[in-house]
Amino acid sequence: MSDTITADLVDLDLSADTKEAAARALAERMAAHGRVTDLEGFLADVAAREAQMPTGLDGGIGIPHCRSAHVTEPTLAFGRSASGIDFGAPDGPADLIFLIAAPAGADDAHLTLLSALARRLMNTEFTDALRAATDAEAAAALIRGEETASGDTGAGSEAAPERAAEGAEAASGSAEAASGDRPFRIVAVTSCPTGIAHTYMAAESLENAGREAGVEIVVETQGSAGFTRLDPAVIAAADGVILAHDVPVRDKHRFAGKPTVDTGVKAAVNRPAALITEVRDRAARGETTEAASASTPVERAGTDGEGYGTLLRRWLMSGVSYMVPFVAAGGLLIALGFAIGGYEINEAPSVMDHFVWTQADSWGALLFQTGGVAFGFLVPVLAGYIAYGMADRPGLVPGFVGGAISLTINAGFLGGLAAGLIAGGVVLAIQKVNIPAALRGIMPVVVIPLISSAVVGFLMFVVIGKPIAEAQKGMTDWLNGLTGTNAVLLGALLGLMMCFDLGGPVNKVAYTFATAGIAVADPGDSAMKIMAAVMAAGMVPPLAMALATTVRARLFNRAERENGKAAWVLGASFISEGAIPFAAADPLRVIPASMAGGAVTGALSMAFGATLRAPHGGVFVVPLIGNPLLYLVAVAAGVGVTTALVIVLKGLRRTTGPAAPAPDADTAAAPAGSTGTSKETVAAQPL
Repeated sequence: MSDTITADLVDLDLSADTKEAAARALAERMAAHGRVTDLEGFLADVAAREAQMPTGLDGGIGIPHCRSAHVTEPTLAFGRSASGIDFGAPDGPADLIFLIAAPAGADDAHLTLLSALARRLMNTEFTDALRAATDAEAAAALIRGEETASGDTGAGSEAAPERAAEGAEAASGSAEAASGDRPFRIVAVTSCPTGIAHTYMAAESLENAGREAGVEIVVETQGSAGFTRLDPAVIAAADGVILAHDVPVRDKHRFAGKPTVDTGVKAAVNRPAALITEVRDRAARGETTEAASASTPVERAGTDGEGYGTLLRRWLMSGVSYMVPFVAAGGLLIALGFAIGGYEINEAPSVMDHFVWTQADSWGALLFQTGGVAFGFLVPVLAGYIAYGMADRPGLVPGFVGGAISLTINAGFLGGLAAGLIAGGVVLAIQKVNIPAALRGIMPVVVIPLISSAVVGFLMFVVIGKPIAEAQKGMTDWLNGLTGTNAVLLGALLGLMMCFDLGGPVNKVAYTFATAGIAVADPGDSAMKIMAAVMAAGMVPPLAMALATTVRARLFNRAERENGKAAWVLGASFISEGAIPFAAADPLRVIPASMAGGAVTGALSMAFGATLRAPHGGVFVVPLIGNPLLYLVAVAAGVGVTTALVIVLKGLRRTTGPAAPAPDADTAAAPAGSTGTSKETVAAQPL
């Protein structure tokens, strides 16, 4: 930390009386030494961070801090106030003020040192030594760790972040206590918006409180210097969980099923003992959390030992999940544009040059052209978020660049898939290179985007772009040439896929295939037929389950009959997931029946020549469908097939299987609208 703070950045007689004045006084010292390039801009960033959450801590400490583009290198300034300055701490003014400035692209080495300082601030002997320092050089040396306060654990070294791993080993090893008893075990996660100070101070505070309470506690710090996931064995052995965070916890689903205290990061800094007591009380009462999926594809990071196929599917689904909203918005806008302005609307001049408020054609052109802009993002978003799923945020720039190149060279959807995978792979390869310390600060914002984008550009323009473009053209020509039996078979296949896993990966493959075909300014007739077949088949399972629960209610329990009411709306809206409660309770009957009906609908839709320009909407976009009456006939036929098969299969179960309880007996306690099925219900419906 020798270059992070010097004597010139220490003010032992800070005269400021407000936190704004204190920040300015310390920031001026940074600016005088070239550490801050724009004083006012930096202070605005400090104020914005302070507005998120006060940075005062118990014990007379204020730690204003931020990341800022106006900072040239990680810097720490220290001020000591005789009268105290209010930083919003519960116990009153702060007399020790640390202004921490980190560049937007600070490297891990410096962030590790700053996190080590944050931990040391929780050591009262360290803070007492700062209060007793007589000159600026001595205070700077103490902060740098060159002079160790009595009792200081030496957290000024880079070894501090390793304490979590050491704690994990201790937590695993202490289970074999000779007495047969073991202390209460807690795993914790701490994280704050900036990831520089509170994250690590909270961890230190929890660890100290755990030692005092005789509790084993292992903390995962999700800070700016990165984080190492807790050993799954340690999590499994834990008796309780503390999540102290002001930003989403990554991989939160790991802690499902355990007594959990979920709170803000400052609570862990200021009252760790109370949190430990609370989680112990919850464990004693048997309170646990439900399983929850992570909030983004990246947060659902793979675990060691996952196969490449599983990872590849996750990466591709990451791109598809972010692309689908663009498909829906853009496609519906284009469809509405056609509905209002007619099919000649695609030849209308730009609404920037010609727009008449009172003309329907102008509004149709506006909707069509806006939808076209939204569609222009499909391939770049697909590629960008495939790369994001592989390499997190560093993958976004080369992924988007590769996707845009795919559009430029007419490589389309296939090019976007390839560009995303290449971009993610290139970023992962760069991150494995041992980079000199002098370059680490510019890696995230300059080096990785520059090199990865250049490599992706070369590969897409020069090496693989043309073959992929030819393959895309060949596939488009093949689809446009499909007629008669071939088209019907394709419709049946897509119908089977749409109804196989009801919104899962196979369903999404079929849906993405269809939407990719219409994601152009002038899609061919075959592409619109495919889109119509896919949406028609996807409506079948929930509509069929709704009909079956209506005509043969005695075959279904109370919860399923309630779900059937909702399935009418879900099916009509093209939400295949409306059939999931039925498939989960009786998969060997519901899924094959749904696939049969979906295949019939997909085949008939193609045979009838129904077309669809909108990628979603169900019955609400029927006016935009070509041959709408025959299209509805295809949907009705598939619903009828699935309904009949479900009723027959469930009827056979009742006549040949063991006696089942009365339909309402096993669900008397089930809430109306429940989307699940009790264990007793499943047991009463043998597969």
